[in-house]
Amino acid sequence: MQYISTRNSTKTYPLEEALRLGLAPDGGLFVPEAFPRFGGVEGDDSFPDDYVAFAQKVFKPFFEGSVLAPSLAQICERTFTFDMPLNFLDDNENALLELYWGPTAAFKDVGARFLANCFAAWHAEQEQQQDLTVLVATSGDTGGAVASAFHHQPGIRVAVLFPQNGVAPRQRQQLTAFDGNVSAYAVDGVFDDCQKLVKAAFASEEMSKKYQLTSANSINIGRLLPQSIYYAHASLAYFKRTQKPARFIIPSGNVGNATAALWAKRMGFPIADIVMSNNANGVVTDTFNNLSFEPRPSIPTLANAMDVGNPSNMERLLHLVSGDIPKLMEDMSAFTVSDAEIRDRIQRVKAEQGLVVCPHTATAFEVLARENLAGSICVATAHPAKFPETVEPLIGEEVPIPPALQEILSKETRVSALSPQLEDLDRALS
Repeated sequence: MQYISTRNSTKTYPLEEALRLGLAPDGGLFVPEAFPRFGGVEGDDSFPDDYVAFAQKVFKPFFEGSVLAPSLAQICERTFTFDMPLNFLDDNENALLELYWGPTAAFKDVGARFLANCFAAWHAEQEQQQDLTVLVATSGDTGGAVASAFHHQPGIRVAVLFPQNGVAPRQRQQLTAFDGNVSAYAVDGVFDDCQKLVKAAFASEEMSKKYQLTSANSINIGRLLPQSIYYAHASLAYFKRTQKPARFIIPSGNVGNATAALWAKRMGFPIADIVMSNNANGVVTDTFNNLSFEPRPSIPTLANAMDVGNPSNMERLLHLVSGDIPKLMEDMSAFTVSDAEIRDRIQRVKAEQGLVVCPHTATAFEVLARENLAGSICVATAHPAKFPETVEPLIGEEVPIPPALQEILSKETRVSALSPQLEDLDRALS
């Protein structure tokens, strides 16, 4: 398996090089040259229920020809160490895919841990071991997941950039709770400023070479490949119970999670369609309504991890259909949810189903109800305990904190201020 840039299909890269570079030299995003096709998966009993064994089977063609291939089993064993349960909610075949039982209580733990384990295996393979700098922009959950996954990883240092006033208090605690090889920077701006700064650093040949930059954002293909695993796995579990292909409703910001779901569908897994629930930053919804992708400045919302005005992974989605937005809409749709609707839906889900959900997950439940999408899997992307200032006043009770999250919240924090200027980032990394 080789990998290409969304902007140049003629030059190919092995998996380890695509992971290390993060962003392609031409500024594009890496995608598989072709997707393996698992035919007849609905009736194929060779797919194991165990996540580790399942991931190894699906990943095998993606690792072929890579120096990482001999480490595939170990990478999967060290990545998929926590449950991601699919819980059915009612007789209407609605279900909830809970992706927040990892160490930082967010779905991004899966991709971050996979990438960290790939880098660890790659570093061990090098005759002349070369240190890398993981540069990551975050609107909330990515930074904490990356910091946790890469903490004390030999040969790697991590720089996490987050908007000074754009993350929830407990998210900020997670972003800044790590020492040693992890540094956190509060950027004077919004998430798009952080993401722009990261892309500018990668585009600088001097900085990219000086710091051996790589990315752990969803611009890195190593984040998306493992996310496709839980969509493939959940779709089979859903089909076994209902004899129907799954519809996923996915809270979406930078659109990487939804892209991973579409990749799972392209591999042949039983997925009917993919619905993206956006917050008030409805650029994806507008793309489908207007048949034109037009990025714009982001605005703050209760679902802050989705506060993205220029979602990077739209480039991967559009590449998959050669820019044909109506063709993309054959598999995907998108709907916008306001803050008022988020608040109302958190209360309704608790009152009607006894569930406590985070503001991001609430957007999926809102779309499920508003658009009459009975027979869907809502994707729970973060634990509600990460957002007590929003959730607890609405439900009138405290949300228990998972033990792993509590451990992080008890740590001392460390953070540095940073302007959104490339030369200042250069000085910070020196």
